Amino acid sequence: MRLTFLGTGTSVGVPTIGCKCKVCTSTDVHDKRLRASALVEDGDTRILIDCGPDFRQQMLGRDFKKIDAVLLTHVHYDHVGGIDDLRPFCVFGKINIYADNITSERLKHSIPYCFGEHKYPGVPNISLNVIKPHQCLHVGGTEIVPIQIMHDKLPILGYRIGGLMYITDMKSIADSEFEYFEGVKVLVVNALRFSPDHHSHLTVRQAIDFARKVGAEQTFFTHMGHDIGLHSVVNDALPDDIKLAFDGQIIEI
Repeated sequence: MRLTFLGTGTSVGVPTIGCKCKVCTSTDVHDKRLRASALVEDGDTRILIDCGPDFRQQMLGRDFKKIDAVLLTHVHYDHVGGIDDLRPFCVFGKINIYADNITSERLKHSIPYCFGEHKYPGVPNISLNVIKPHQCLHVGGTEIVPIQIMHDKLPILGYRIGGLMYITDMKSIADSEFEYFEGVKVLVVNALRFSPDHHSHLTVRQAIDFARKVGAEQTFFTHMGHDIGLHSVVNDALPDDIKLAFDGQIIEI
Protein backbone atom coordinates (compact mmCIF):
# COMPACT_ATOMS: atom_id res chain seq x y z
CA MET A 1 0.00 0.00 0.00
CA ARG A 2 1.20 3.48 -0.86
CA LEU A 3 0.35 6.78 0.83
CA THR A 4 0.93 10.07 -0.98
CA PHE A 5 0.61 13.34 0.90
CA LEU A 6 -1.18 15.67 -1.51
CA GLY A 7 -1.19 18.49 1.03
CA THR A 8 0.10 18.94 4.57
CA GLY A 9 -0.93 22.48 5.41
CA THR A 10 -3.51 23.98 7.72
CA SER A 11 -6.71 25.70 6.60
CA VAL A 12 -4.98 28.78 5.12
CA GLY A 13 -2.04 26.88 3.63
CA VAL A 14 1.64 27.80 3.71
CA PRO A 15 2.77 30.39 2.78
CA THR A 16 0.05 32.43 4.40
CA ILE A 17 -1.23 35.35 2.32
CA GLY A 18 0.44 38.60 3.37
CA CYS A 19 2.95 36.99 5.73
CA LYS A 20 6.69 37.72 5.45
CA CYS A 21 7.95 35.32 8.12
CA LYS A 22 10.95 33.07 7.44
CA VAL A 23 8.70 30.10 6.66
CA CYS A 24 6.39 31.93 4.29
CA THR A 25 9.36 33.43 2.42
CA SER A 26 11.37 30.21 2.42
CA THR A 27 12.59 28.90 -0.93
CA ASP A 28 12.58 25.31 0.35
CA VAL A 29 9.79 23.37 -1.39
CA HIS A 30 9.19 21.48 1.87
CA ASP A 31 7.88 24.74 3.36
CA LYS A 32 5.15 25.03 0.69
CA ARG A 33 2.04 23.35 2.07
CA LEU A 34 -1.30 22.98 0.32
CA ARG A 35 -4.39 22.10 2.34
CA ALA A 36 -4.26 18.66 4.00
CA SER A 37 -5.24 15.69 1.85
CA ALA A 38 -3.84 12.27 0.98
CA LEU A 39 -4.11 9.56 -1.64
CA VAL A 40 -4.00 5.89 -0.65
CA GLU A 41 -3.25 3.30 -3.34
CA ASP A 42 -3.75 -0.36 -2.50
CA GLY A 43 -3.15 -2.44 -5.59
CA ASP A 44 -5.52 -1.05 -8.22
CA THR A 45 -7.70 0.69 -5.63
CA ARG A 46 -7.26 4.46 -5.21
CA ILE A 47 -8.78 6.23 -2.21
CA LEU A 48 -8.71 9.97 -1.62
CA ILE A 49 -8.79 11.23 1.97
CA ASP A 50 -10.40 14.68 2.01
CA CYS A 51 -10.91 16.84 -1.04
CA GLY A 52 -10.02 20.42 -0.20
CA PRO A 53 -9.86 23.60 -2.27
CA ASP A 54 -6.36 22.74 -3.56
CA PHE A 55 -7.47 19.38 -5.03
CA ARG A 56 -7.23 20.53 -8.65
CA GLN A 57 -3.70 21.82 -8.16
CA GLN A 58 -2.73 18.69 -6.24
CA MET A 59 -3.80 16.39 -9.09
CA LEU A 60 -2.32 18.32 -12.01
CA GLY A 61 0.67 16.39 -13.34
CA ARG A 62 -0.31 13.16 -11.59
CA ASP A 63 -1.48 10.02 -13.36
CA PHE A 64 -5.07 10.46 -14.49
CA LYS A 65 -6.70 7.33 -13.12
CA LYS A 66 -9.96 6.34 -11.50
CA ILE A 67 -10.62 7.44 -7.92
CA ASP A 68 -12.57 4.62 -6.30
CA ALA A 69 -13.68 6.47 -3.19
CA VAL A 70 -13.36 9.71 -1.24
CA LEU A 71 -13.20 9.54 2.56
CA LEU A 72 -14.12 12.79 4.28
CA THR A 73 -12.94 13.50 7.80
CA HIS A 74 -15.30 16.44 8.38
CA VAL A 75 -17.16 19.24 6.66
CA HIS A 76 -14.81 22.21 7.11
CA TYR A 77 -14.05 23.93 3.82
CA ASP A 78 -10.35 23.10 3.76
CA HIS A 79 -11.35 19.42 3.64
CA VAL A 80 -14.32 19.49 1.25
CA GLY A 81 -13.88 22.62 -0.90
CA GLY A 82 -12.62 20.69 -3.94
CA ILE A 83 -15.47 18.22 -4.37
CA ASP A 84 -16.72 19.92 -7.53
CA ASP A 85 -13.26 19.40 -9.05
CA LEU A 86 -13.85 15.63 -8.98
CA ARG A 87 -15.71 16.13 -12.27
CA PRO A 88 -12.87 15.07 -14.62
CA PHE A 89 -12.47 11.79 -12.72
CA CYS A 90 -16.12 10.92 -13.26
CA VAL A 91 -15.27 9.83 -16.80
CA PHE A 92 -14.22 6.58 -15.12
CA GLY A 93 -17.64 6.19 -13.47
CA LYS A 94 -19.50 7.34 -10.39
CA ILE A 95 -17.35 8.25 -7.37
CA ASN A 96 -18.53 7.19 -3.93
CA ILE A 97 -18.01 9.74 -1.17
CA TYR A 98 -18.10 8.49 2.42
CA ALA A 99 -18.82 10.83 5.33
CA ASP A 100 -20.57 10.95 8.67
CA ASN A 101 -24.11 12.26 9.00
CA ILE A 102 -23.09 15.80 10.02
CA THR A 103 -20.82 16.18 7.01
CA SER A 104 -23.31 14.60 4.62
CA GLU A 105 -26.19 16.85 5.64
CA ARG A 106 -24.11 20.04 5.47
CA LEU A 107 -22.72 19.14 2.04
CA LYS A 108 -26.26 18.87 0.70
CA HIS A 109 -26.75 22.51 1.69
CA SER A 110 -23.35 23.86 0.64
CA ILE A 111 -23.20 22.21 -2.80
CA PRO A 112 -26.84 21.17 -3.41
CA TYR A 113 -26.43 21.00 -7.19
CA CYS A 114 -24.17 17.96 -6.74
CA PHE A 115 -26.84 15.95 -4.91
CA GLY A 116 -30.18 17.15 -6.28
CA GLU A 117 -32.69 14.76 -7.79
CA HIS A 118 -32.53 16.51 -11.15
CA LYS A 119 -28.89 17.39 -11.84
CA TYR A 120 -27.92 19.66 -14.70
CA PRO A 121 -25.37 18.35 -17.23
CA GLY A 122 -21.75 18.58 -16.18
CA VAL A 123 -22.04 18.25 -12.40
CA PRO A 124 -19.82 15.59 -10.84
CA ASN A 125 -21.26 12.09 -10.86
CA ILE A 126 -20.87 11.39 -7.16
CA SER A 127 -22.77 9.42 -4.57
CA LEU A 128 -22.90 10.43 -0.91
CA ASN A 129 -22.77 7.53 1.55
CA VAL A 130 -23.30 8.01 5.29
CA ILE A 131 -20.96 6.01 7.51
CA LYS A 132 -20.56 5.61 11.25
CA PRO A 133 -17.51 5.09 13.44
CA HIS A 134 -16.36 1.49 13.77
CA GLN A 135 -18.57 0.22 10.95
CA CYS A 136 -16.19 -1.40 8.49
CA LEU A 137 -16.51 -0.65 4.79
CA HIS A 138 -14.77 -2.08 1.75
CA VAL A 139 -13.57 -0.28 -1.35
CA GLY A 140 -12.41 -2.86 -3.85
CA GLY A 141 -10.43 -5.27 -1.73
CA THR A 142 -9.41 -2.60 0.79
CA GLU A 143 -10.91 -2.64 4.28
CA ILE A 144 -11.50 0.71 5.99
CA VAL A 145 -12.52 1.31 9.59
CA PRO A 146 -13.63 4.84 10.55
CA ILE A 147 -12.84 5.93 14.10
CA GLN A 148 -14.28 8.75 16.21
CA ILE A 149 -12.15 11.72 17.22
CA MET A 150 -12.99 15.22 18.40
CA HIS A 151 -12.18 18.52 16.67
CA ASP A 152 -12.87 20.71 19.69
CA LYS A 153 -16.58 19.90 20.23
CA LEU A 154 -17.19 18.60 16.71
CA PRO A 155 -17.12 14.80 16.30
CA ILE A 156 -15.15 13.90 13.17
CA LEU A 157 -13.64 10.79 11.59
CA GLY A 158 -10.20 9.27 11.32
CA TYR A 159 -9.52 6.25 9.13
CA ARG A 160 -7.74 2.94 9.69
CA ILE A 161 -6.69 1.43 6.37
CA GLY A 162 -4.53 -1.66 6.78
CA GLY A 163 -1.35 -0.64 8.60
CA LEU A 164 -2.18 3.07 8.25
CA MET A 165 -4.09 5.30 10.65
CA TYR A 166 -4.88 8.72 9.18
CA ILE A 167 -6.02 11.45 11.56
CA THR A 168 -6.31 15.18 11.01
CA ASP A 169 -7.82 18.09 12.94
CA MET A 170 -7.90 16.13 16.19
CA LYS A 171 -7.86 17.74 19.61
CA SER A 172 -8.94 14.77 21.72
CA ILE A 173 -9.85 11.10 21.49
CA ALA A 174 -11.62 8.69 23.83
CA ASP A 175 -9.58 5.88 25.35
CA SER A 176 -12.07 3.39 23.90
CA GLU A 177 -10.84 4.23 20.39
CA PHE A 178 -7.37 2.85 20.98
CA GLU A 179 -8.39 -0.74 20.29
CA TYR A 180 -8.55 0.27 16.62
CA PHE A 181 -4.89 1.29 16.66
CA GLU A 182 -3.54 -2.18 17.35
CA GLY A 183 -0.86 -3.08 14.82
CA VAL A 184 -0.67 0.37 13.22
CA LYS A 185 2.61 0.75 11.33
CA VAL A 186 2.22 4.31 10.07
CA LEU A 187 0.39 7.02 11.99
CA VAL A 188 -0.54 10.32 10.37
CA VAL A 189 -1.72 12.97 12.84
CA ASN A 190 -2.13 16.73 12.89
CA ALA A 191 0.36 19.02 14.60
CA LEU A 192 -0.47 22.69 14.11
CA ARG A 193 2.44 24.42 15.87
CA PHE A 194 4.59 24.31 18.99
CA SER A 195 2.76 27.06 20.87
CA PRO A 196 0.47 28.52 21.99
CA ASP A 197 -2.13 25.86 22.69
CA HIS A 198 -5.06 25.68 20.27
CA HIS A 199 -8.68 24.91 21.14
CA SER A 200 -9.25 22.42 18.31
CA HIS A 201 -5.82 21.19 17.12
CA LEU A 202 -2.92 19.36 18.70
CA THR A 203 0.36 21.16 19.28
CA VAL A 204 3.61 19.42 18.34
CA ARG A 205 4.18 18.36 21.94
CA GLN A 206 0.67 16.95 22.23
CA ALA A 207 1.06 15.15 18.91
CA ILE A 208 4.35 13.59 20.06
CA ASP A 209 2.71 12.40 23.28
CA PHE A 210 -0.16 10.92 21.26
CA ALA A 211 2.27 9.19 18.90
CA ARG A 212 4.08 7.64 21.84
CA LYS A 213 0.78 6.29 23.17
CA VAL A 214 -0.05 4.76 19.79
CA GLY A 215 3.40 3.28 19.33
CA ALA A 216 3.44 3.15 15.53
CA GLU A 217 6.68 2.31 13.74
CA GLN A 218 6.61 5.70 12.02
CA THR A 219 4.60 8.88 12.61
CA PHE A 220 4.12 11.76 10.21
CA PHE A 221 2.67 15.14 11.14
CA THR A 222 0.24 16.94 8.84
CA HIS A 223 -2.10 19.95 8.88
CA MET A 224 0.73 22.28 9.88
CA GLY A 225 0.75 26.06 10.01
CA HIS A 226 3.56 28.43 9.10
CA ASP A 227 4.31 29.00 12.77
CA ILE A 228 5.51 25.43 13.22
CA GLY A 229 8.87 26.61 11.87
CA LEU A 230 11.16 25.69 8.99
CA HIS A 231 10.73 22.11 7.83
CA SER A 232 14.45 21.31 7.83
CA VAL A 233 15.06 22.72 11.30
CA VAL A 234 12.05 21.10 12.95
CA ASN A 235 12.60 17.73 11.30
CA ASP A 236 16.19 17.58 12.54
CA ALA A 237 14.97 18.22 16.09
CA LEU A 238 12.28 15.54 16.08
CA PRO A 239 12.85 11.89 17.05
CA ASP A 240 13.88 9.55 14.23
CA ASP A 241 10.47 7.84 14.18
CA ILE A 242 8.47 11.11 14.10
CA LYS A 243 8.77 13.51 11.18
CA LEU A 244 6.97 16.34 9.44
CA ALA A 245 5.29 15.17 6.26
CA PHE A 246 5.66 17.30 3.13
CA ASP A 247 3.58 17.80 0.01
CA GLY A 248 4.23 15.08 -2.54
CA GLN A 249 5.89 12.71 -0.07
CA ILE A 250 5.28 9.02 -0.77
CA ILE A 251 5.26 6.41 1.99
CA GLU A 252 5.22 2.68 1.32
CA ILE A 253 3.31 0.77 4.00
